[in-house]
Amino acid sequence: MADTFEVEIDGMAHGGSGTARYGKRTVRVPYTIPGERVLARPQRTDQQVQYAAGVRLLDASADRVFPRCQHFGPGKCGRCQWQHIDYAAQLLLKQDLLVETLETLGGITDDVVQPVVPAPEQWGYNTHMTFTPVAGGLGLPSTEERKFTPIEICHVLHPDLLVLYQSLDLETLPDLKRLKLQIGSDGARMLVLFMNSEDAPELEMDMDASINLLLPDNEPVNLLGDSHTRYRIHDRTFRVTAGSYFRANARQVPVLVDGVLRLLAPQPDDYVLDLYAGVGVFGAFLARHAKVVTVVESYPPAATDAETNLADLDNVDVIEGTIENVLDGLDGEYDTAVVDPSAMLSDEALDLLEDIGIRRLAYVSGDMIALARDCKRLQDHGYRLRVVQPYDLAPQTFYLDSIALFTRI
Repeated sequence: MADTFEVEIDGMAHGGSGTARYGKRTVRVPYTIPGERVLARPQRTDQQVQYAAGVRLLDASADRVFPRCQHFGPGKCGRCQWQHIDYAAQLLLKQDLLVETLETLGGITDDVVQPVVPAPEQWGYNTHMTFTPVAGGLGLPSTEERKFTPIEICHVLHPDLLVLYQSLDLETLPDLKRLKLQIGSDGARMLVLFMNSEDAPELEMDMDASINLLLPDNEPVNLLGDSHTRYRIHDRTFRVTAGSYFRANARQVPVLVDGVLRLLAPQPDDYVLDLYAGVGVFGAFLARHAKVVTVVESYPPAATDAETNLADLDNVDVIEGTIENVLDGLDGEYDTAVVDPSAMLSDEALDLLEDIGIRRLAYVSGDMIALARDCKRLQDHGYRLRVVQPYDLAPQTFYLDSIALFTRI
């Protein structure tokens, strides 16, 4: 291949790069947009894919905008991939990428993907973010593998967390491995420390924030202030202990809840499973429409959170344990379920969903590749994909959350 070559970008790849064809190869060029013509320089080849760097933009897309962040670009922060694209165009590109991924990896050719529900905030939406110590401060993953970029400002971080971030003095934490900042709906801020040892640090911090330590086995230890963050979802408040999972774009969580309720349409006589339930958000609202809701969560602090968050609901049971262990001994006639896995479902979990008679399944996902692959596996278990409703929880990136509804005859 020549030192440089011209290509016309005709699509987007998982990871956020533009794609083109050059000869017999697919070429990926970051920071490009479909419809653009670029002069590119080859970098590395992986099987049939040629990775290249843009050298010169020959024809620009009308959707190209000037990036807001000083850390955006080649060799810099890799947290955002699409700050150069107008937000309305981002939504269309995410939808196209989801459709292509479902077809390529899931064998889904039906027209089931709905338009992406946009985020109400395109900037400052992240209520938690994790940083890594680097020379001179803290950083985020770089566009270069296994490297981190020092960060002075982050435009997708909640403004109050940015203020906290810029006030930090890390000299008192020489053994710090990672640092997570988070803020609740009530404005209360928290630092979650990940250390290289199990020893609690001697704190010399004077700030308006709770501080918690997360041990290597993910056991949380409260050092100062509250042990949990509180999020308001519709008319309920959920506590989230340090270490428990909660989506970073908290303002979009109520929209996901409404989507699950709309697609599952639980009935008064239904027995419903809320699997990989976290702190019990979906289960809390499903309980208003169903006869019984069983919430299953394997991470002990999150299961304890769910018990507290759902204590006022008489028709909800919380079970701590893995899906595979719990479902195998479950009593009751369950035919409806919501799953929110962090990765693909295990073979055993798929078998159990089929064996216990789940006929309506809402699959909530933040990973379109895992969703597409599980679509194919669920079809092998007799399920049919009816509709996929995507939601944008991460503007300026290629990431996309979705709710997929499956039914089984």
